[in-house]
Amino acid sequence: MTELLLFLAGLLGGALNSLAGGGSFIVFPALLFSGVPPVLANASNTYAALPGYVSGATGYWKAMAPYKDRLIVYGIVSALFGYIGAELLLVVSDELFSMVVPWLMGFAVALFIFGNRINTAIKARSGERRGMKTLGAALLLVLLAAVCVYGGFFNAGLGILLLAFLAMAGMTDIHAMNGLKLYISSIVALVAVLRFAFDGSIDWYHGSIALVGVTIGGYVAARLARFIPSLWIRIGVIVYGIGMTGYFFWVAYFA
Repeated sequence: MTELLLFLAGLLGGALNSLAGGGSFIVFPALLFSGVPPVLANASNTYAALPGYVSGATGYWKAMAPYKDRLIVYGIVSALFGYIGAELLLVVSDELFSMVVPWLMGFAVALFIFGNRINTAIKARSGERRGMKTLGAALLLVLLAAVCVYGGFFNAGLGILLLAFLAMAGMTDIHAMNGLKLYISSIVALVAVLRFAFDGSIDWYHGSIALVGVTIGGYVAARLARFIPSLWIRIGVIVYGIGMTGYFFWVAYFA
C-alpha cells in the first residue's frame, strides 16, 4: 500500500506540476505518511520531481521556442542560486522555514494575479528610457534568483512562484510559461539533488517510487495541456494557489 500510495501521489503531483505547479504539496506529504523523516522527505521530494520537470519541459518544447533567447540566462541563474538554496536546507531547520512558507505562497499568488498589470504599468512609466529598462531587467533577475534559492531549499510551491515571475516578465502565453517554469525547475532540482546526494539526504527507495509516477504524470499532462483552454488553467492556478496558501497558514499558525 505504501508503494501504491507513493506511485499515485507521483502521478497526480507530476500532472499538477505540468499544468499549474504545486505537485510537491501532494508528493511531500505522501513521503511523510510513508514514514520518511521530514528532512529526508523534503530532499527526496526534490529528487522525485526532477524527471517530471524534465519530461514536462520536453512536452512544452514547441511552446517555449519563441522564448529560446532567455534559456541561457535563466539557466545560469537557476543553477547558481538553486545550489545556494540546497546549501541553506542543510543548515536551516524545516520548522523555521515552515513559518515563512505561507507568506511566500500568498506573495506568489498575488504576483500571478496582478503580475501582468504591474509589468504594463512599469513599461508605461519607463517609456523608451534605456536606464529604466535595464533596471527592470536586473530586478527581474534578482527576483528569479530569490525564487531559485527558495526552490533549492524547499521545492513545494516553486512552480507557482516561477509562474508569478514569468508574469512579471511580461509573458501571457500560459503554455510557454509552463514550459519555461519546468525548464527552470529542472535545473534548480538537478543541482539541489546533486548536493543532497553528496550529503546522503535522499531516501532513494521511496523517492524512486514517487519519481516514476511523477515522470509519467508530468509528460502526459504536458502533452494534453494544449487541449485545455488557457483561461481554465489560469483560473485553476489561482484557485489552487489560494487554497494552498490558506492550508499552509493553518498548518503553520493554527494547527
